[in-house]
Amino acid sequence: MVNKEQLLSGLEQAVVNGKKAEAARIANEVISSGVKPMEAIDAGLIKGMMVVGEKYAAHTIFLPQVLLAADSMYGALDILLPHIPKEAAAKRVDMVIGVVEGDVHDIGKNIVKTMFTAAGFNVHDVGRDVPAEKFVADSKANNAQVVAMSTLMTPTMDSMKASVDALVEEGLRAKVKIIIGGAPTSQEFADEIGADMHAVNAQDAVAKVKAAL
Repeated sequence: MVNKEQLLSGLEQAVVNGKKAEAARIANEVISSGVKPMEAIDAGLIKGMMVVGEKYAAHTIFLPQVLLAADSMYGALDILLPHIPKEAAAKRVDMVIGVVEGDVHDIGKNIVKTMFTAAGFNVHDVGRDVPAEKFVADSKANNAQVVAMSTLMTPTMDSMKASVDALVEEGLRAKVKIIIGGAPTSQEFADEIGADMHAVNAQDAVAKVKAAL
């Protein structure tokens, strides 16, 4: 019989190697063996995605491998999440993530979304080219505690400010932590527009949000 450590290590390696079928097989074995699904997510899937994030940041793997890893993680999550007790699921932090209005570049946003999902957040992806009103509406609808915005273009940085301003105007600012990212952004810009923090990559984003909550 496969022991818990082997299952957790197997999940981690399946994610790192982008083996979706293997990740799903082990996830089913986790359920049948009585290992807690949250433990499998934390010590298997999240651990694997953290390795992937480190390799991507170090440029030892590239976007196709990250996407394969993410697909493997989501395949296993689909199996494990329904088995998490309601009280544990209720503790998961809700966040809204999107690319601001005027920008359709969403690869970076998708990587950040994957890392937050792996870290146990309930991520509500509002997509790309998102107007300020959409950030507000989805933050309200999902009772979000975190709002993440990205842009890769300097001209659309104004849309980021407009989205923060809209959250302020709707009385949501005190209820959410706002994190921004993307090539032209910085902590200085985050301070300027009234956001809480800036991240340089997906791992940095997860670490900063966790520290802020």
